[in-house]
Amino acid sequence: MSNPLDTDAGTELFKHYETEYQLVRADLTQKLDQINELSGEPRKAALSAAERALEETDELVGQMQMEKQNVPSSQRTAINRRIRDYKSDVDGYRRKLRTLAEDRSALFGGRYTDNPSGSSGDAQLEQRQQLLSGTDRLDRSTQRLKASQQLANETEFIGANTLATLQQQRETIEHTTRVMYESEGYVDRSLKSIKGIARRMATNRIITIAIITVLVLLIFAVIFSKFK
Repeated sequence: MSNPLDTDAGTELFKHYETEYQLVRADLTQKLDQINELSGEPRKAALSAAERALEETDELVGQMQMEKQNVPSSQRTAINRRIRDYKSDVDGYRRKLRTLAEDRSALFGGRYTDNPSGSSGDAQLEQRQQLLSGTDRLDRSTQRLKASQQLANETEFIGANTLATLQQQRETIEHTTRVMYESEGYVDRSLKSIKGIARRMATNRIITIAIITVLVLLIFAVIFSKFK
């Protein structure tokens, strides 16, 4: 069987689940020990109480299985070993509870006989068979419910991871969009600057041409005045 908490591995929530598991397991062990001393209706009530405690331990192990995803990688090995021990304990308790439930002589007390005779015996046998059949159906339904709950927990975990991934992608897209907008602003300002430079260059060229033209005209005027 697994030992009590002996390391600091795990998150606070994981430790909480382990503490709850130890308490429920102790209660379940006590109930299983008491069943051997009971018969008839008290034994049925004790079996039901033990079944509920067993379901609670199984649920706590499932919660620990989910929470281990949040445990640091360096502690995963110890956590996995601990969870395997808990699962082994639960399976052992389940087998013991099934053995106690199948003890018909203790369950039905003095009314039980392996060789019923007459109509009264047939009626008792039929009642026992119906009860056992109902117990089997209940056990199968419980297992299906546990499987559905585990699937729902896994689906919830996957959904949470997917939402977190989508949120990160959204933030990345928003950041990229902001960078693009900023880049467009830089490009617009650069284009305006280039257009301004081009206009100044065109203006300077016109002024230069005008100056050259005036100088040429003056030269011609001077030459003309000398030969007049």
